[in-house]
Amino acid sequence: MRNTFDPVDERTVTEARRGENYGGRSRQERASDRRDRILVSALHLFGTRAYEDITVADVCSGAKVSKRYFYEHFVDRADLLWELHRQQNGWLLRGVAEAAPRNATSLEDVIRPAAGRLVGMLKANPERAQVIYLNVPRMETRRRGVLREDAQFFARMLRQATGRPITGLRIERLLLALVAGLSEMIIDWLTHGMKGETDELAEHITELCLAVLKAAVPI
Repeated sequence: MRNTFDPVDERTVTEARRGENYGGRSRQERASDRRDRILVSALHLFGTRAYEDITVADVCSGAKVSKRYFYEHFVDRADLLWELHRQQNGWLLRGVAEAAPRNATSLEDVIRPAAGRLVGMLKANPERAQVIYLNVPRMETRRRGVLREDAQFFARMLRQATGRPITGLRIERLLLALVAGLSEMIIDWLTHGMKGETDELAEHITELCLAVLKAAVPI
């Protein structure tokens, strides 16, 4: 019978296992944890300071990882901020969508609760608000892409809430102008320290949305 024990193969397997598993976690799990820590650190930094004042070293220090691990996940600081913005903007849009009722009978029934949820989420999460509305807009080309995505999100939300078709070049352009205007309203609010009652801002957002949508949406 052939001796199946090969000390060279056994040593190779042992070394591989050491690399794949450490502290009861796989290589993939450890990498995912480092990536999450980098994003948490970045959220705090970009949510409290200006983009230009933050370095990769600052992010790594907060995440307790080396630059080597940072560059395993992100190309550079801008790439990190863009991924962070994508996550935070998705969080915000999901929350707004949840507030919009189904089978609404008027635009106001859709917009008013959505605006209230939008402002409430931003007020309760100022770091996320700064990432979404203050730091990323400096990346102008990508910001335009985000505005288009937000306009498309708005159209989907209205379709689901009203059951009516929200299509056509005219509507697309009006929705694009609307989300750009909403962004500027929120940026102004944030740069003035979130002054004023949230209900007041939500009402202003509602008024703008209704003024634009009543001219665009068949409901």
